[in-house]
Amino acid sequence: MRRREFITLLGSAAAVWPLAADAQQSAIPVVGFLHSGVEAQSTQVIGFKKGLSETGFVEGRNIEIRTRFAEGHYDRLPVMAADLVKQQVTVLAAGGGVHTALAAKSATGAIPIVFAMGSDPVQFGLVESLNRPGGNITGVGIFTAVIEAKRLGLLSELVPAARTFGALINPTNDNFANQTKDIAQGARTVGRPIITQKATNEHEIEAAFTTFAEQRVDALLVASDPYFNGQRTKIVKLAAHYNMPAIYEWREFAEAGGLASYGTNLTEAYRLAGIYVGRILKGEKPADLPVVQLTKFEFVINLKTAKTLGLAVPPGPLSAVDDVIE
Repeated sequence: MRRREFITLLGSAAAVWPLAADAQQSAIPVVGFLHSGVEAQSTQVIGFKKGLSETGFVEGRNIEIRTRFAEGHYDRLPVMAADLVKQQVTVLAAGGGVHTALAAKSATGAIPIVFAMGSDPVQFGLVESLNRPGGNITGVGIFTAVIEAKRLGLLSELVPAARTFGALINPTNDNFANQTKDIAQGARTVGRPIITQKATNEHEIEAAFTTFAEQRVDALLVASDPYFNGQRTKIVKLAAHYNMPAIYEWREFAEAGGLASYGTNLTEAYRLAGIYVGRILKGEKPADLPVVQLTKFEFVINLKTAKTLGLAVPPGPLSAVDDVIE
């Protein structure tokens, strides 16, 4: 081969190599991870990636994950969902509440969607039924947003001397109306008044606690909400500052110093969502994957916090607890 022909051949090969590399890179599936909360909620991402790995997909090796976090600004979700759809992700995971799932569904009717949320997906029109979702969407039902009355009942048992309860709730949550009714029903059941304060940002959270203190609230229910979960360190510190016993939705609150929590396991929910994404990447259809329902609820009490509050936990709640933090 002549020198000029060799150089020409080498140049042609060099031009092809980048194209081949791009083709190989594009063959790696891309998963969009959309969440209404903050990126610091690492346990959810860890659980999600664990589920993916159990189906053979590891980030950086044979899958790419593109994350979008709304940081509690639920109005940002539709734009973020549209952005991920525009990037033609292979599967779109929607976590952090029904608002995320609704934004994802509005953005695409073709890309498979896997949600993880505490609301009833049938009630919100996300799926036709739990067993037969239909369409391009399925996921994991955590159902934590529908047990506010149960939490309030547990709080009344934990603090039997409480005369007035408080409830912190996010009015921008799509479950707001249902939560409000559930809390009111719970208050009627325990037979004591409840003072409700709305909060959508840090300033309003602080103002709510000031009001609770002024109204002499004896014990507090923090309603289920992804934004509150992202603000759990601040909320737990405020409750401690005002010496206010409080119950929350996730065990992470109790681990952060909250008195008690009652809900499902959040990390497990996202692990299951990751498994569903992996199964879809392998060829299964969302319409054929029933909505997974987490039915195991954990009642967690932080005895160290109870001692700090000067609260003696009654035998009843203590006997029903699933885990104790000491």
